[in-house]
Amino acid sequence: MKSVEPVGPAGPVELILRSTRVVTPDGMRAASVAVAEGRITAVLPYDTPVAHSFRARVEDFGDDVLMPGLVDTHVHVNDPGRTEWEGFWTATRAAAAGGVTTLIDMPLNSLPPTTTVAHLRTKQAVAAGRAHIDVGFWGGALPGNLTDLRPLHEAGVFGFKAFLAPSGVDEFPHLDRDGLARSLTRIAAFGGLLIVHAEDPHHLAAAPQRGGPRYADFLASRPRHAEDTAIAHLIAEARRLHARVHVLHLSSGDALPLIATAKADGVRITVETCPHYLTLAAEEVPDGASEFKCCPPIREAANQDLLWRALADGTIDCVVTDHSPSTADLKTADFATAWGGVSGLQLSLAAVWTQARRRGHGLEDVARWMAERTAALAGLDRKGAIEPGRDADFAVLAPDETFTVDPAALQHRNRVTAYAGRTLHGVVRSTWLRGERIYADGEFSEPRGALLTRTP
Repeated sequence: MKSVEPVGPAGPVELILRSTRVVTPDGMRAASVAVAEGRITAVLPYDTPVAHSFRARVEDFGDDVLMPGLVDTHVHVNDPGRTEWEGFWTATRAAAAGGVTTLIDMPLNSLPPTTTVAHLRTKQAVAAGRAHIDVGFWGGALPGNLTDLRPLHEAGVFGFKAFLAPSGVDEFPHLDRDGLARSLTRIAAFGGLLIVHAEDPHHLAAAPQRGGPRYADFLASRPRHAEDTAIAHLIAEARRLHARVHVLHLSSGDALPLIATAKADGVRITVETCPHYLTLAAEEVPDGASEFKCCPPIREAANQDLLWRALADGTIDCVVTDHSPSTADLKTADFATAWGGVSGLQLSLAAVWTQARRRGHGLEDVARWMAERTAALAGLDRKGAIEPGRDADFAVLAPDETFTVDPAALQHRNRVTAYAGRTLHGVVRSTWLRGERIYADGEFSEPRGALLTRTP
């Protein structure tokens, strides 16, 4: 990837964004980024005399970092049907405040779920005009909707989500092994992508199930080998069918050798993990604090180290939030009955950057994990990087500044967070969508987000 030569004074340049630290696919450098009609037209040397060469507005961010807007491919917006949990207005404001410029909405926790074209149209109608950032949609693969998969694909969903264990909501049942084989066969036939919540229901059923406030009991109820077994089976099916699959929210470090071997063998598999697995550890979860509950669970610090190593070597491809909020009353002190989901959309960049810098990683790595590779996963070739031809989507970050997480300052509809009281590095100064500033210093523009569909 390389920059183009500067366009001339009469060229179509409307805006120049300058910083001494711009995250490009070739690394971080001082640069001036030229924008026209919502797209990046050139990445120029920082000292280009823009005032004399271009008739364009200039925004100079000094030493703040200009990086690509994040692409979060795992968000539960829950709208319509459970809008009291979250909604497109609140979710996309939270995203914009956190430097996220594109999200893809999961097909469950809304009513109806996105399992037919008619349901997709309902979801799109609710989102239209209420999105502060760009929004796309996953479809769902569940028992009984085989004939809906190709029409959903043709209608523009980015792929299909399936559970291999109960999802937690009755309207989105899981696939058994025969159902997985049938759905994956159908999806592979038209070149689609299956994204999978991989936990084995038999291992979960055999694990000790104790109610109450002790996090250790909840952790024991979702053992690592439930993930490992489900992932091994998914790899076998992907290998057999030469199908494209993606493992959602990996938390078990024990599964990493299986995944690395599969990738080396040419199996078409990608893997994500989440900020809460990379930054929070089981040892520090207080009893009764179900804001930390998610499935699969937050595991021990030693397991977290394995996930970071796998990110560094490419076994894990990307980092997404799995933002899965609920009303506060569902987050009871009983881990067995509390809703499982961590709300982290607004804090994902700061949370990951805080831990990444401690471990010797740079913002170039964070951009690769949370923008470039997530965009590639969904086939969003206009998103995820600062280079000519891409959408002019940016986050402006003060990477050395810190803030303490105050739930009252969050834009999520329900301000429940596992990060409350934590001090994080990285303050998002502003967020830009297709060359327009949509967030700055706590203020938002009117919604400018587009509804995205998969391109053929």
